[in-house]
Amino acid sequence: CIGAVEKQEYRELINQVILFLQGKQELVLRELNARMKAAARQLQFEKAALLRDQIQAIENVIEGQRIAITLQGEQDIIGLARDGSQAYVALFFIRNNKLIGQDHFIMEGTRGEPPGQIITSFVKQYYASASYIPPLILLQHPVDEPAVLSEWLGQQRGSRVELQVPRRGNKKKLVDTVAENAVRGLQLVRAKETRAEVISSGLQELKTRLCLPKMPRRIECYDVSNIQGALAVGSMVVLEKGWPKPAHYRRFRIKTVSGADDYAMIQEILRRRFKRGLTIEDTWTVPDLVLIDGGRGQLNAALEVRQELGLDAIPMVSLAKENEEVFIPGDPQPIYIAKDSPALHILQRARDEAHRFAISYHRRLRHKEVTASALDNIPGIGPKRKRALLKKFGSIEAIKEASLEELSLTQGMTLALGQKIKEYSGNSPVL
Repeated sequence: CIGAVEKQEYRELINQVILFLQGKQELVLRELNARMKAAARQLQFEKAALLRDQIQAIENVIEGQRIAITLQGEQDIIGLARDGSQAYVALFFIRNNKLIGQDHFIMEGTRGEPPGQIITSFVKQYYASASYIPPLILLQHPVDEPAVLSEWLGQQRGSRVELQVPRRGNKKKLVDTVAENAVRGLQLVRAKETRAEVISSGLQELKTRLCLPKMPRRIECYDVSNIQGALAVGSMVVLEKGWPKPAHYRRFRIKTVSGADDYAMIQEILRRRFKRGLTIEDTWTVPDLVLIDGGRGQLNAALEVRQELGLDAIPMVSLAKENEEVFIPGDPQPIYIAKDSPALHILQRARDEAHRFAISYHRRLRHKEVTASALDNIPGIGPKRKRALLKKFGSIEAIKEASLEELSLTQGMTLALGQKIKEYSGNSPVL
């Protein structure tokens, strides 16, 4: 498995590395944040999560650079960010001049409370059960009755605890860094909540536009892949509440269809899926919506299976890629959902994931077949020698290009077998 990227993404990655090495980390962060928000709006959550991880990695480096030169002794540092009725508290732990960890806490119902009051409440709640209290706690805002709180902390610790709100110097830089961390943390919480709201509105729109009996919390999408009927496969992917559920994905090797008949292939995988579901009815999660990758013809083929198995209560639609047309039963005209609609994005996400899953399975079978036919036809090359050759050279093409000496020195190989491979590669189009 390799982390393949498009040329444009690769160029962007290189440019970001150059900017980062030039010390322009903030510029890189702004670009990544913009791309993450754009991906989230398109419901491309895997891409958004990858960008989020890149942002977090860069921020960790920046934090490390800021903190490394200012660490002293043992102390906790508390920073705060707030939005509406919610507060986000970031807590950094410094022990033996090293940052050993961090944590965060969400405090609800803080609307209208002064920052100092929020931090006071947090300190009382957190340190009442903390396993260790350091001798120094740095705060972003002054707490209520600091002398009383400091005395209480000292009793908990067994020795004096000092509360400080630094105004300048290295300690102020530390507090500022933790406060910035709190702001970013709250932004991520808000972004996650926004994504959930977008998905919820998209599912509600699907219910309305497709005249579904209930919210499509479980969507199953089906696709097939083949080359002129060869190595035909099918796939089923599942979205639950708009999110992929990989543990529920299924692959199908087409068994009963000859030739490139996509309609019959769709029918085969649906029969196999639904018949199995009917036999284990107690544990079968019935989909709220079945999505077929294709147009009117693919949908009609699927509807025949639905009627045949008496499953008319399961809603079915199809999505045609060229113009993103949605076909529904009983309506000769397709439905067009706005390109920027979360509802369409959910359908596209399911369709694209089913296509990817089917294609990856088809490619794997093709590679396996080519590898098997290329080596298994050579006398003396059994499964063990084939594995040894592929392990050493990595591909059929590399085996073909290898010298006789390299082949003969492979585990289990001899000079005579190496010669057979060279002779065969001169006559075979696949080796």
